[in-house]
Amino acid sequence: MKIKKGDKVIVIAGKSRGETGTVVRALPKDDLVVIDGINIMKKHRRATGRSRSGQIIEKAMPIHASNVMLLDPKSGKPTRIKIERKDGKRQRLAAKSGQTI
Repeated sequence: MKIKKGDKVIVIAGKSRGETGTVVRALPKDDLVVIDGINIMKKHRRATGRSRSGQIIEKAMPIHASNVMLLDPKSGKPTRIKIERKDGKRQRLAAKSGQTI
């Protein structure tokens, strides 16, 4: 998976299409990413005795990695990723501008 934690991405498919955000968590085994403020679901939490009150919690749920694209650091538009090796290290490059991500 070419998307990592901290990347700026845009959603290209689904109910949140067109929204941008930062990747909070990447789950490479399942090809899922959690994006801050996108794909919010409401969870009803039950009160447990005196210590915790019942409430509704909003939580960002995972989106499949194929439904998001990285934003080009130069233009701010969606781009694919090229991987180059320099001095034995992998570098991720934006396909549109060629800048490192």
